[in-house]
Amino acid sequence: MKGTTIGDHNPENQVFVLRQKGEFAYETRTTPNLPTSRHVLVKIIATGICGSDVHYWQHGKIGPFVVEQPLVLGHESAGIIVQCGSEVKNLKLGDRVAIEPGVPCRSCGFCGGGKYNLCDEMKFAATPPVDGTLATYYTVPEDFCFVLPPHISIEEGALVEPLSIAVHCTKLASVSMGHKVLVMGAGPIGLLCCAVSRALGASVVIATDIVDSRLDFALRYAATHTYKMQKEVPEVNAERIISGCGISTGADVVIDATGVAACIAAGVFALKKGGTFVQAGLGAPDILFPVGELCSKEGVYKASFRYGPGDYALSIKLLEGKKVDLDALITHSFDFGSAAEAFASTSRQEGIKTIIYGPKCDGLPGNGS
Repeated sequence: MKGTTIGDHNPENQVFVLRQKGEFAYETRTTPNLPTSRHVLVKIIATGICGSDVHYWQHGKIGPFVVEQPLVLGHESAGIIVQCGSEVKNLKLGDRVAIEPGVPCRSCGFCGGGKYNLCDEMKFAATPPVDGTLATYYTVPEDFCFVLPPHISIEEGALVEPLSIAVHCTKLASVSMGHKVLVMGAGPIGLLCCAVSRALGASVVIATDIVDSRLDFALRYAATHTYKMQKEVPEVNAERIISGCGISTGADVVIDATGVAACIAAGVFALKKGGTFVQAGLGAPDILFPVGELCSKEGVYKASFRYGPGDYALSIKLLEGKKVDLDALITHSFDFGSAAEAFASTSRQEGIKTIIYGPKCDGLPGNGS
């Protein structure tokens, strides 16, 4: 396909694959061709590890998605454009971009209705059988690449993906000025939900967890209050959150980023009458849920799945305005040859976010500091 190309781009494409449950390997493949004239080829510079990547490694499947052939992992990525299709209008060679890793069909009812994250034909990176971004090169439609602000490193660009999940959660809850927001769980998504809530004007942002170090970080990062979950019934935890964190009538918004039944229940009990509960975390497929409590409050329960139209764009706007700090979340980084070690570190819950650099990326323009 005709287009523009950086002259030194190498046809060799190194990838990091999961061959089967528990077995990693490196492979060399040919560089992918541009599928359409509106695609670009991105040299991957940095990729964050997501819990789903670790889950595929440890279990070989997530729900109906089963690893049946070697799968390239990774979907939280940023890189540099090295080839543009002939009809690409808004990007150019050398642009540093964050990649939105799920491409919908664009023609179904969900896509046309502004819910493309629910598209049945979604091709999402590192979701079997679609290969992911832990590779030298990856092709992306032009409109699923987002140019990074100059002050944002390319490592931070890799975290625009989880930031967009947090943006989606807060948009579902309509978080706005003066809201009191309770976030259950202070992992990466919970922390980003705290940060986005603050950026959107929430006056109280409470983070809960069971790990002291995470709560300490949450308070420095974005939370106004923290609460360490106790081995008590959910009602007791909720009462202590309400009494100790400045939300006497309950939280306007609760975002659960744990998927843990006890946390979900405590969040429902801490929810204000008429409030909104957003489910972001996934745990056991079936949980006990205090539906009577939610109904008596006429609360709104919403499930959140990935991100949709405008979420990446808003994430970039928040970064442009320096409203959210992604760099503080990056605690570990590994070169491409140590990718297996990076996965092991993440599985041990070491630090907050781990970055894997792309193959042979040293010295490239835009390799952040």
